[in-house]
Amino acid sequence: MVHVTPRNKRHKSPPRRLKLTTVSAVMGKKGKKEKKVKGAEKTAAKMEKKVSKRSKREEEDLEALIAEFQNLDATKTQVVETTCPPPSPRLSATLSAHPEKEELILFGGEFFNGRKTYLYNDLFFYNIKKNSWVKSDIPNPPPPRCSHQAVVVPQGGGQLWVFGGEFASPNGEQFYHYKDLWVLHLATHTWENIKAPGGPPGRSGHRMVLSKKQLLVFGGFHENTRDFIYYNDVYSFSLDTFSWSRLAPSGSAPSPRSASQMTSTPDGMGVIIYGGYSKVKDVDKGTIHSDMFLLKREGKEGQEKWSWSRVSPSGNKPPPRSSFSMAAGPAGRAVLFGGVCDEEDEETLEGDFYNDLYLYDALKNRWFPGLLRGNKSEKKKRRRGKKGGAEGEGAEQRQEEEEGGAPQGPTEVIKEIVTEDGTVMTIKEVIPGAQEDEEEEEDEEEEDDDGAASAPLVEPCARGSAMATVRQGKLFLYGGMFEIGDRQFTLNDFYSLDLNKMDQWEVLVEMDPKTQEWLEESESEEDEEEEEAKGAEGEEEEESGEDGEDEEDEEDHPAVQEGESVTDYQTRTEQYWIGLARANMGADAKDKKLPDCP
Repeated sequence: MVHVTPRNKRHKSPPRRLKLTTVSAVMGKKGKKEKKVKGAEKTAAKMEKKVSKRSKREEEDLEALIAEFQNLDATKTQVVETTCPPPSPRLSATLSAHPEKEELILFGGEFFNGRKTYLYNDLFFYNIKKNSWVKSDIPNPPPPRCSHQAVVVPQGGGQLWVFGGEFASPNGEQFYHYKDLWVLHLATHTWENIKAPGGPPGRSGHRMVLSKKQLLVFGGFHENTRDFIYYNDVYSFSLDTFSWSRLAPSGSAPSPRSASQMTSTPDGMGVIIYGGYSKVKDVDKGTIHSDMFLLKREGKEGQEKWSWSRVSPSGNKPPPRSSFSMAAGPAGRAVLFGGVCDEEDEETLEGDFYNDLYLYDALKNRWFPGLLRGNKSEKKKRRRGKKGGAEGEGAEQRQEEEEGGAPQGPTEVIKEIVTEDGTVMTIKEVIPGAQEDEEEEEDEEEEDDDGAASAPLVEPCARGSAMATVRQGKLFLYGGMFEIGDRQFTLNDFYSLDLNKMDQWEVLVEMDPKTQEWLEESESEEDEEEEEAKGAEGEEEEESGEDGEDEEDEEDHPAVQEGESVTDYQTRTEQYWIGLARANMGADAKDKKLPDCP
């Protein structure tokens, strides 16, 4: 369990609002009572008007700030591409597979360091074969945003369509929701703002997929200082006519929600909606949805009729959660990774973060857990060794258990990571052992009991709001976040998993503790300003002092051995760095040790 702050950043849910109440006198004349009631109602009306004005003013302030970003971007006149390290830590960005090349495209996202919220509109291309990143600065891009949606289409040499999302003030208390539509022409590396009337209102947390020659947009939410609303509407954007239309499906629609899973059906005649999150006005606790719906298209092109129907899948559904990552996998399967399940009350928010994997087979209408099988070549070596050394009935029994003949218990892997500020993150991951499936055919296809790894496998740590996509049968997972106490850890690690083999995760970029910046929130703005002033006055002295300390420290640290990789060096010296961090943390080091991450 993880305790976090009352404001729920993960789902982008609205902040709690002050409830305005009218108070009447308990005793006194009737006229006096009515006068007091009218006075209270008048006060309430004034307050509502004041809040409305403030909301409008804040939105105008954000629009002005966005305009400044766009003016800066307008000064760019040519495309500049630079080979670069992996993108900085972030969440709620989009990761898309290039429709023609062995590349992935990452756009936007956000980062929160405890005091300030940063929004991005940078664009990165990842070359899968070369395992390299390129940052592409293209003139006139969309303004910074997060919680938007991006869809790639093959036409015109490849296009990336981006709709909606949100911009936040630096303090994270004000939000502006976009309703703009952009297309990145991948062949020419140019951005284009598509101005078509009749589109969805501004929103974030919505979902958008390609269905035939249409972009379908479902759900999401919009909030400001005064109010919030969740959507369950469906809009279609034609890639032929570049026009919006709002669909009016028959049947029982999903309840309003954001952050659901939306995937196209294998035949392209509909989409499937799973899960999501929503809140109701004047109710503090939100709702995590776990229901499923099918939006189906019937009729000829131009005369289509749409209908909603509820879906009741078989198999093992994921436990309820939100902020999970999703991607469309091969063979009509949808992939779901991680997320968080929260328990909310008025003052605290407790949550379990996940790093498990589930797949939904649209052809069979069945959920099943994505269990890793391990490396087959290494398992065969282990088996050959066991056969040569096994003697007697007891040895045969041990061999059978080790090879997967008997169910194995879960394996617990413990990692300790030292951040740059000296905080020790203790991460516990429970890796499930082999499991038996009741259906033999599906067991061979999906879980493969005999293929369960007997040794712990590397897996991404538990997280929510990570970016995921599939290219050539491989799942790619980037970044995201998890929370421990009042602290948020934003990630920039990068993994891939072959969904056909389901053997093991491949680490493409390891988590860098130096990127884990966190600033404790000041008690007041004055405190923050004083800290900044002090920091400015002593900046040169601190830097020179730190440089001297670093030189001294470098002499005492374990030296890198010849030919040793970064990973090997970290493994060999891990206990040294943990001990050093604890020594620097002082007597209260145990209190600073973070709780377990599920």
